[in-house]
Amino acid sequence: MEKKNLLVIGESYNTFQKDPTDILANNFNNVSMFIKYNPVAEISRYISIPALKSFDLRSKIDLANKPPNLDVILAPVFYAPLDSHYKKIGEKLYRTVDKIIMKKNINFNLIHSHFTWPAGYVGMRLKERYNVPFIVTAHGYDIYRLPFKDKDWMEKIITVLNSADHIITVSNNNLKFIQKLKVNNHVTVLPNGFKSDLFYLQNSSKCRKILNLPIDKKIILSVGNLAEVKGYRYLIEAMQKISTYRKDVLCIIVGTGPLEQSLRKQINAANLQSHFVLMGRKPHNEIPLWINACDLFVLPSLNEGNPTVMFECLGCGTPFIGTKVGGIPEIIKSDDYGLLVDPKNSYDLAQKIEIGLNKNWDEGKIINHAEQYRWDRIASQIMKVYSDTI
Repeated sequence: MEKKNLLVIGESYNTFQKDPTDILANNFNNVSMFIKYNPVAEISRYISIPALKSFDLRSKIDLANKPPNLDVILAPVFYAPLDSHYKKIGEKLYRTVDKIIMKKNINFNLIHSHFTWPAGYVGMRLKERYNVPFIVTAHGYDIYRLPFKDKDWMEKIITVLNSADHIITVSNNNLKFIQKLKVNNHVTVLPNGFKSDLFYLQNSSKCRKILNLPIDKKIILSVGNLAEVKGYRYLIEAMQKISTYRKDVLCIIVGTGPLEQSLRKQINAANLQSHFVLMGRKPHNEIPLWINACDLFVLPSLNEGNPTVMFECLGCGTPFIGTKVGGIPEIIKSDDYGLLVDPKNSYDLAQKIEIGLNKNWDEGKIINHAEQYRWDRIASQIMKVYSDTI
């Protein structure tokens, strides 16, 4: 592949789209990665609009340690957060990307789109225009929710999937949704992963000192967008139950999003100000400190594909409590690594948190389990798909 060029289309250049692409770049002459963004979201730089904070370029782009042969190219597309606008964004994004390709005279031998829509649509159209093989990765909502919203969406997603030369998806649960569609192409299940040079076991007390966190508290951590799908209202309800009989527990959420104000109101209404902190956004290279500083990591999601933060958590030897959704049960296959709870069940969540806080976890077992999900190992499997496709 040394003389070949890769074209990647994604939603962001960070975490689960950045990390494997950086590794894969070593196998190509050049990688061009197009990132869709809505210029309207940049308003959040000047006006505090929680709903837009997760979509501005500060959240989407992380240029740290970018390989010299990888070009990150912004593809601006204006649209309103409406279903009718989102259905039209595929063609708009394609025209933007194709215009840049022609202007920069970008050559490529393989296309990889992250998410079936709109990146998958763009990959399909570029395949038609340039006669280049096209791979699409179905990550989460784009396969378990989007195709089943209405007939129009289903036709769009089926067309993209059937146009691909190969489909990758991140969990067997996602695969079940693909199998419900009229898709004829081969599908490879490859989970997300973590960077082992960034997420590894560190001394908890030292991490707490760096972050100015209390040493005498049991700390529960979650990292994610403050959006409905992450289920944080149920974590607050669970903490309300726990706080009635434990005063030594502090719950921290790192992240921002549209529900920030409503979650703060819920925390205040439950009198949890001394037990619950919304920390806001933190740089990705700081997240390992937060994970190593906590006693338990909790992700109360209502839906997931296969959350990257779960693998990062396990890489640090930290026990993970998550809901029985998406690919989570496929990874947390033993109580040695974490505990599973029913989604939308704050009582079950409170019970499992209490069990987790009292359990003597074996960090070594957790880390050994995580080894198979290192990004370098996942990337080598993606590379095999690339080679077979080309």
